[in-house]
Amino acid sequence: MPKVSKESATGGGDYGPVVDRHELVEGYRIGFTTFREDVDATPLMKGLPDDRCQCPHWGYVITGRLTFSFGDRDEVFEAGDAFYTPPGHIPIKHQPGTEIVMFSPADELHETEAVLMKNMQAMQAA
Repeated sequence: MPKVSKESATGGGDYGPVVDRHELVEGYRIGFTTFREDVDATPLMKGLPDDRCQCPHWGYVITGRLTFSFGDRDEVFEAGDAFYTPPGHIPIKHQPGTEIVMFSPADELHETEAVLMKNMQAMQAA
């Protein structure tokens, strides 16, 4: 059975406000993410359908607290919570020090990340 840990994951890196370590396993990306700063991903979602992430995620909050917006409501997940975010969400708040593990369909996540990276590069150039 395939397995991965934060220490054994070969993908990702240190992106300043966020440290991400991940691995692809059987069509899913298993990611270990630590938020050093509060991050509102709203501007990074511009250009996706409805300007929202269309990739579903399953996860677990190891430490801290994070908030996702679903348009009609916000959902808060705290340490010890397992969660599911269906398509149509935006991660809007991350308590500094929050650590999560998340499972996402790799192909769908790749499409979302392409838009995020394009938006990050445009923001850095401005």
